[in-house]
Amino acid sequence: MLRTIKTRNSKCIFSCHFYPACAQASTETNKGFSEKLAKGPQFDDFLKNNVKEYNGKLKLEIGESGRLKLPPWLKTEIPVGKSYSKIKAQLRQLRLSTVCEEARCPNIGECWGGSTHGTATATIMLMGDTCTRGCRFCSVKTARKPPPLDVEEPINTASAVAAWNLDYIVLTSVDRDDLKDGGANHIASTVKEIKKRSNILVECLVPDFRGDENCIATIVNSNLDVFAHNIETVERLTPFVRDMRARYRQSLAVLKAAKKLNPDLITKSSIMLGLGETDQEIEQTMQDLKDADVDAITLGQYMQPTKRHLRVIEYVTPEKFKAWENMGNQLGFLYTASGPLVRSSYKAGEYFLTNILKQRKKQQIDDVTS
Repeated sequence: MLRTIKTRNSKCIFSCHFYPACAQASTETNKGFSEKLAKGPQFDDFLKNNVKEYNGKLKLEIGESGRLKLPPWLKTEIPVGKSYSKIKAQLRQLRLSTVCEEARCPNIGECWGGSTHGTATATIMLMGDTCTRGCRFCSVKTARKPPPLDVEEPINTASAVAAWNLDYIVLTSVDRDDLKDGGANHIASTVKEIKKRSNILVECLVPDFRGDENCIATIVNSNLDVFAHNIETVERLTPFVRDMRARYRQSLAVLKAAKKLNPDLITKSSIMLGLGETDQEIEQTMQDLKDADVDAITLGQYMQPTKRHLRVIEYVTPEKFKAWENMGNQLGFLYTASGPLVRSSYKAGEYFLTNILKQRKKQQIDDVTS
């Protein structure tokens, strides 16, 4: 079965209609259609994600209305498996939220279950499920003043993570502009609690904290392994895609400040494609991130979560994503993950970053003992 991430409210991907005119069609026409159908992609091809050609429309023209149909490479399997079910049950019991669920990520079953890559990962969303900002691409709930923080959340999160036997955990959060520190101390406390209980690698995908370097320092000094903050889109589109308080240059400054505070810390950012950006703008964004000393980047396809959110302007092909991966390697990023289903925390534990972090820790131990 297919779990289809639609560009509109969820509907069945197959519809059956019978029109009287069809019954009057000639035998030759039916035969021609049958031959085309037999030569076309089969159901197994969609499951295996190996359809070689797709002749559907991939990009809206300027001023064109309507929505693009989902190409086959973006159809994913329904989440299954014991690990998936176990994590989901514990999340409900401990009142924890995940961006995997809130953002309707298509890779949730694969990441939580470990799947073919053999590394189970999860992304916990701290500070509740309600954000103070209203980015036009995001399906997370918004409010000017969300509920108070759960003071038990850092310990509950750490206890759950320690029990899951994960290799890599990503802590992300909603924006909390209603809090003086933007929630930085809450996030840092969670990292510290996790590190008390486990050797798991911890990545924090954090807000911009309105550019406050004291908040950034609080996160950097929490003993995390990867500091992530997403640029999201190119500079021209930022005012239309992100909340007005989230500025392109401010995001670059956040990433640069984290690196300045700890030059050995791995920094990471993510870009969504398909919102109407040009190739030149993508190249410039990648260069800007490199100039901000960002170590790792991910590039993935934007997916419209509901009718109220921004439409997909273009479905970028897997081949084009591969070209961006090559560009990232040429620019000298430590790691570039680029693909239609790649997300900022997609299969994080499988990434090259895991080996880099483990090698660094081993080197630190060797330096101390030698």
